[in-house]
Amino acid sequence: MAQHAQVHTPQQDGQSQESDAEQQEVHPNRVVRQTASQPQPVSFKPAGAEADAPHKGKGFDGSSRDKGKSEVPRARRMKLSVTHVDPWSVTKVSFLLSIALGVIQLVAVALVWVLLNSIGLFDNITQLVSTTGLDSGNMDIGSLFSLGTVLSATTIFSIVEIVLLTVLATIGAFLYNIVSALVGGVHVTLGDD
Repeated sequence: MAQHAQVHTPQQDGQSQESDAEQQEVHPNRVVRQTASQPQPVSFKPAGAEADAPHKGKGFDGSSRDKGKSEVPRARRMKLSVTHVDPWSVTKVSFLLSIALGVIQLVAVALVWVLLNSIGLFDNITQLVSTTGLDSGNMDIGSLFSLGTVLSATTIFSIVEIVLLTVLATIGAFLYNIVSALVGGVHVTLGDD
């Protein structure tokens, strides 16, 4: 038996690295080594994967314990953490939700005003004030609380509310990111039913 010693020179090593790169391009099914500049893929394991792995299919005596039993599929569960919230996306979502809330308030106030006016509440309050003698200068509650006045006041309130909610939600997103960097975020367990 003759043993052959093979000596690699740096030039040959460079050629072998190039041939490896060529083989990886030729064979797309091979696993490509990732460099530090490429992002590493994130893999998630179900919550019970580590606990079930050592005992899978074996009893304590080494015999198989799943003979004759059909395996029932279990719901997968994953434990994830919300560690970062994008403040710009929170701003956009809170702005649109605030606009929707403002529109709902306008419609609700208009419906309540129409209901109260139809039962004659404003006329009754005007008559009550005039009979008690508190009426100074012929104050008319109906004209004071007209539909236009009530809707314009509600619109101003809704605009202030939209700005306030959007600013508070954005500040909340920044605060969440700061606190999440300290404590690790909110932990959520997801499962498929």
